Amino acid sequence: MEQIYTVVADVENYKKFVPFCKKSDIIYKKENFLKANLVIGFPPLTESYTSEVSMVPSRLVKADCTDGILFDHLKTLWIFSPGLKNNANTCVIDFSLSFEFKSIIHSHMSNLFFNEIVRQMENAFVQEAERRYGKPCLKTVRLER
Repeated sequence: MEQIYTVVADVENYKKFVPFCKKSDIIYKKENFLKANLVIGFPPLTESYTSEVSMVPSRLVKADCTDGILFDHLKTLWIFSPGLKNNANTCVIDFSLSFEFKSIIHSHMSNLFFNEIVRQMENAFVQEAERRYGKPCLKTVRLER
């Protein structure tokens, strides 16, 4: 749980490993909270916004877009729970993303590629954890809702 939490909470380095993230600069930081300027872009859309990120170490990372131009709202939530009882190096990751575009045109466009973008983002975090900490002890299993 701690390892994947560390990757997800490392907002400053998103620009290095998160697909479509062009910029990720921390503008304010205190214990378990930060504000970051982010730029995401997947042609033809690019969005620059401030994200307020709250964290509970090893347990939760929650991010809210506070001033987006394209989005009415954009929220991500990562919850980390213990995995297998007999293997402390496993965890369950519950990732949710909620967003709404201000424009109906952008909403329709997002329906064409949204699932693929989310899958690429999820994979980027798992791959970054593997790069930092080595191969997982078990194969990743996706549980769809």
